[in-house]
Amino acid sequence: VQLAESGGGLVQPGGSLRLSCAASGSTFSINAMGWYRQGPGKQREWVATITPGGNTNYANSVKGRFTISRDNTQNTKNTIYLQISSLKPEDTAVYYCYADGYISGSSYKTWGQGTQVTVSS
Repeated sequence: VQLAESGGGLVQPGGSLRLSCAASGSTFSINAMGWYRQGPGKQREWVATITPGGNTNYANSVKGRFTISRDNTQNTKNTIYLQISSLKPEDTAVYYCYADGYISGSSYKTWGQGTQVTVSS
């Protein structure tokens, strides 16, 4: 499975962005997809997860401000989104998409290349 993110950028405090992550390859093997982020000088932290059935979970630090969703149309059903709103400077980070799955008797976790989100006035 390969992941390609897009949608990062520079935004002012209080602003919004939508990040996208498109999966390709053996997408039938995916159990869940989601996002992590890594701020400057910080460890990578989990942000949100969505299952194929649409169940979602969020880190407490983003609950109420971030929304994870997936595209259920036939041609783009392996694409997920992270709508990030009411942005704060502490949300500045590289945001990484991930996918968990199971294939050929082994579990895996694969990552995208990351997309930079900078919150600054």
